[in-house]
Amino acid sequence: MKLLITGATGLIGNELVALLLKNNHTVHYLTTSQSKINNKPNYFGFYWNPQESKIDENCIEGVDVIVHLAGASISKRWTNSYKQELIESRVLSANLLFNLLKKTPNQVKHYISASGTAIYPDSYDVIYDETSKQVDTSFLGHVVVKWEESADQFKLLNLKVTKLRTGVVFSEKGGALLEMIKPIKMYFGSGFGSGNQMQSWIHLTDIANLYYFVIQNQIEGILNAVAPEYITNQGLTKALAKHLKRPLFLPNVPQFVMKLILGEMSILLFNNKKILPKKALSSGFQFQFDTVEKALQNIIK
Repeated sequence: MKLLITGATGLIGNELVALLLKNNHTVHYLTTSQSKINNKPNYFGFYWNPQESKIDENCIEGVDVIVHLAGASISKRWTNSYKQELIESRVLSANLLFNLLKKTPNQVKHYISASGTAIYPDSYDVIYDETSKQVDTSFLGHVVVKWEESADQFKLLNLKVTKLRTGVVFSEKGGALLEMIKPIKMYFGSGFGSGNQMQSWIHLTDIANLYYFVIQNQIEGILNAVAPEYITNQGLTKALAKHLKRPLFLPNVPQFVMKLILGEMSILLFNNKKILPKKALSSGFQFQFDTVEKALQNIIK
């Protein structure tokens, strides 16, 4: 099978590409840097610039599946201009791919897009699965709605469309978990706010495997890309301290303090959502790391 991947050098993209190449698939990847085009066996780079609506049309030659992972990181301070970039980096790039497929003969059958669990409203009571219709009214909720709308347009081309709403990715290679580990290692670890807010997460290996599972089984629609076990912020902080063999003696950091430090982005630390991967499980996907304990044992050695 031949696949086109955007965001191929990101945390998830890197892992997915390695998995695809290991299983003898051919990967085309898009990059905004001409210098990063580095062709290897079964791995071919193509230039694009969504801001300028430029894309090498050869990128879709022989491609069966597109996996769209590209998007500006949400882990930067949300200035007004960066908020615009968060939306445009997802939507303009999807639109560019859509227009390319619309005007160019191709054999693409399946469009798979990253998405986010930020679409679900905060709640201590509701447990969200893929049938949940509630949409959060926050800025990030708005980003995800626009993101998913840009994916849904590919149905107009009679493609299968899949959207993976991804939780916090746990990995030793980067991401939010490493940022949580740093202060704990330095004996400055503590929870945030009440610490009771629920966090949904997924191990890097499992998210890459889930994308591959979706590709192989041609699964359509929305999938919650989270582990079956969610955990409170306080529970995760304590679990990290235990595995790192560090004490926790500082009080939890109040929300207003983090807002002063991080600005509006601080809401990421206080999101409270219970999310289940009902569709992945009912489709037969098996998580290697279905509990926080298993995930941390693998990551913290």
